[in-house]
Amino acid sequence: MTTETKFQSIGWTAARLARHLELVLASIDLSSAQYRMLVQLSQGAEASTSLARKLAVSAPSVTAVVDGLVLRHAVERTHSEEDRRRVSLALTPTGRELLVAAELAVRGRLESIAAELEDPALIDAALSALALWAEALDRSRARRLEQRPRTVEEVQA
Repeated sequence: MTTETKFQSIGWTAARLARHLELVLASIDLSSAQYRMLVQLSQGAEASTSLARKLAVSAPSVTAVVDGLVLRHAVERTHSEEDRRRVSLALTPTGRELLVAAELAVRGRLESIAAELEDPALIDAALSALALWAEALDRSRARRLEQRPRTVEEVQA
Protein backbone atom coordinates (compact mmCIF):
# COMPACT_ATOMS: atom_id res chain seq x y z
CA MET A 1 0.00 0.00 0.00
CA THR A 2 1.32 3.42 -0.92
CA THR A 3 1.55 6.30 1.49
CA GLU A 4 -0.62 8.36 -0.86
CA THR A 5 -4.06 6.82 -0.88
CA LYS A 6 -6.61 8.43 -3.15
CA PHE A 7 -9.60 9.17 -0.96
CA GLN A 8 -12.95 9.35 -2.69
CA SER A 9 -16.44 9.58 -1.33
CA ILE A 10 -19.59 11.37 -2.25
CA GLY A 11 -19.09 13.69 0.72
CA TRP A 12 -15.53 14.57 -0.26
CA THR A 13 -16.61 15.18 -3.86
CA ALA A 14 -19.44 17.45 -2.69
CA ALA A 15 -17.00 19.35 -0.46
CA ARG A 16 -14.58 19.80 -3.35
CA LEU A 17 -17.37 21.07 -5.60
CA ALA A 18 -18.47 23.45 -2.84
CA ARG A 19 -14.93 24.81 -2.63
CA HIS A 20 -14.89 25.45 -6.38
CA LEU A 21 -18.21 27.27 -5.98
CA GLU A 22 -16.75 29.43 -3.20
CA LEU A 23 -13.68 30.27 -5.28
CA VAL A 24 -15.57 31.21 -8.42
CA LEU A 25 -18.05 33.32 -6.45
CA ALA A 26 -15.18 35.07 -4.66
CA SER A 27 -13.82 36.03 -8.06
CA ILE A 28 -16.92 38.21 -8.50
CA ASP A 29 -16.84 39.38 -4.85
CA LEU A 30 -19.78 37.26 -3.73
CA SER A 31 -19.96 34.83 -0.82
CA SER A 32 -21.82 31.53 -1.07
CA ALA A 33 -24.32 32.84 1.51
CA GLN A 34 -24.94 35.93 -0.63
CA TYR A 35 -25.34 33.75 -3.71
CA ARG A 36 -27.89 31.55 -1.95
CA MET A 37 -29.76 34.68 -0.84
CA LEU A 38 -29.84 36.07 -4.39
CA VAL A 39 -31.13 32.76 -5.73
CA GLN A 40 -33.91 32.65 -3.12
CA LEU A 41 -34.90 36.27 -3.76
CA SER A 42 -34.98 35.65 -7.50
CA GLN A 43 -38.09 33.55 -6.77
CA GLY A 44 -39.84 36.67 -5.39
CA ALA A 45 -39.83 39.07 -2.44
CA GLU A 46 -39.54 37.46 0.97
CA ALA A 47 -39.56 38.34 4.65
CA SER A 48 -36.33 37.76 6.59
CA THR A 49 -37.91 35.10 8.79
CA SER A 50 -39.12 33.17 5.76
CA LEU A 51 -35.67 33.36 4.16
CA ALA A 52 -34.01 32.20 7.37
CA ARG A 53 -36.25 29.14 7.42
CA LYS A 54 -35.70 28.33 3.74
CA LEU A 55 -31.94 28.76 3.99
CA ALA A 56 -31.78 26.96 7.37
CA VAL A 57 -29.94 29.83 9.05
CA SER A 58 -30.70 32.21 11.91
CA ALA A 59 -32.52 35.52 11.38
CA PRO A 60 -29.39 37.49 12.42
CA SER A 61 -27.43 35.59 9.75
CA VAL A 62 -29.96 36.67 7.13
CA THR A 63 -29.66 40.27 8.33
CA ALA A 64 -25.87 40.21 8.04
CA VAL A 65 -25.95 38.78 4.52
CA VAL A 66 -28.70 41.15 3.42
CA ASP A 67 -26.82 44.15 4.83
CA GLY A 68 -23.93 43.44 2.47
CA LEU A 69 -26.26 43.00 -0.50
CA VAL A 70 -28.14 46.22 0.35
CA LEU A 71 -24.81 48.10 0.41
CA ARG A 72 -24.14 46.76 -3.09
CA HIS A 73 -27.63 47.87 -4.21
CA ALA A 74 -28.45 44.24 -5.03
CA VAL A 75 -31.32 43.91 -2.53
CA GLU A 76 -33.85 46.41 -1.25
CA ARG A 77 -35.79 46.41 1.99
CA THR A 78 -39.41 47.55 1.96
CA HIS A 79 -41.48 48.09 5.11
CA SER A 80 -45.04 46.82 5.13
CA GLU A 81 -47.74 49.52 5.08
CA GLU A 82 -49.85 47.53 7.57
CA ASP A 83 -47.04 46.64 10.00
CA ARG A 84 -43.85 48.71 9.85
CA ARG A 85 -42.02 45.96 11.76
CA ARG A 86 -42.43 43.61 8.78
CA VAL A 87 -39.74 44.04 6.17
CA SER A 88 -39.87 42.51 2.71
CA LEU A 89 -36.66 41.85 0.79
CA ALA A 90 -36.46 41.94 -2.99
CA LEU A 91 -33.82 41.83 -5.72
CA THR A 92 -33.01 45.05 -7.52
CA PRO A 93 -31.99 45.18 -11.18
CA THR A 94 -28.38 45.27 -9.92
CA GLY A 95 -29.08 42.15 -7.89
CA ARG A 96 -30.46 40.37 -10.93
CA GLU A 97 -27.35 41.31 -12.93
CA LEU A 98 -25.14 40.04 -10.11
CA LEU A 99 -27.04 36.75 -10.02
CA VAL A 100 -26.70 36.33 -13.79
CA ALA A 101 -22.95 36.99 -13.50
CA ALA A 102 -22.71 34.43 -10.69
CA GLU A 103 -24.66 31.82 -12.66
CA LEU A 104 -22.43 32.30 -15.70
CA ALA A 105 -19.27 32.10 -13.59
CA VAL A 106 -20.39 28.95 -11.75
CA ARG A 107 -21.57 27.28 -14.95
CA GLY A 108 -18.29 28.13 -16.66
CA ARG A 109 -16.24 26.65 -13.81
CA LEU A 110 -18.28 23.44 -13.65
CA GLU A 111 -18.24 22.99 -17.43
CA SER A 112 -14.48 23.55 -17.41
CA ILE A 113 -14.01 20.88 -14.74
CA ALA A 114 -16.36 18.47 -16.52
CA ALA A 115 -14.44 19.03 -19.78
CA GLU A 116 -11.49 17.26 -18.14
CA LEU A 117 -13.42 14.03 -18.78
CA GLU A 118 -12.83 14.64 -22.52
CA ASP A 119 -15.59 12.26 -23.65
CA PRO A 120 -18.70 14.32 -24.60
CA ALA A 121 -21.01 11.65 -23.20
CA LEU A 122 -19.20 11.71 -19.84
CA ILE A 123 -19.18 15.51 -19.77
CA ASP A 124 -22.94 15.55 -20.39
CA ALA A 125 -23.48 12.86 -17.76
CA ALA A 126 -21.52 14.82 -15.14
CA LEU A 127 -23.49 17.99 -15.78
CA SER A 128 -26.80 16.11 -15.97
CA ALA A 129 -26.05 14.49 -12.61
CA LEU A 130 -26.06 17.96 -11.06
CA ALA A 131 -29.55 18.54 -12.47
CA LEU A 132 -30.68 15.26 -10.89
CA TRP A 133 -29.24 16.34 -7.55
CA ALA A 134 -31.14 19.63 -7.86
CA GLU A 135 -34.37 17.70 -8.33
CA ALA A 136 -33.63 15.43 -5.37
CA LEU A 137 -32.79 18.43 -3.16
CA ASP A 138 -36.00 20.23 -4.18
CA ARG A 139 -38.09 17.17 -3.38
CA SER A 140 -36.31 16.68 -0.05
CA ARG A 141 -36.95 20.32 0.94
CA ALA A 142 -40.62 20.08 -0.07
CA ARG A 143 -41.06 16.96 2.04
CA ARG A 144 -39.35 18.56 5.06
CA LEU A 145 -41.54 21.66 4.74
CA GLU A 146 -44.68 19.53 4.59
CA GLN A 147 -43.68 17.69 7.76
CA ARG A 148 -42.66 20.61 9.94
CA PRO A 149 -45.05 22.34 12.33
CA ARG A 150 -46.53 25.54 10.92
CA THR A 151 -45.92 28.90 12.61
CA VAL A 152 -48.75 31.12 13.86
CA GLU A 153 -48.12 33.50 10.94
CA GLU A 154 -48.45 30.67 8.43
CA VAL A 155 -51.69 29.44 9.98
CA GLN A 156 -53.16 32.96 9.91
CA ALA A 157 -52.15 33.59 6.28
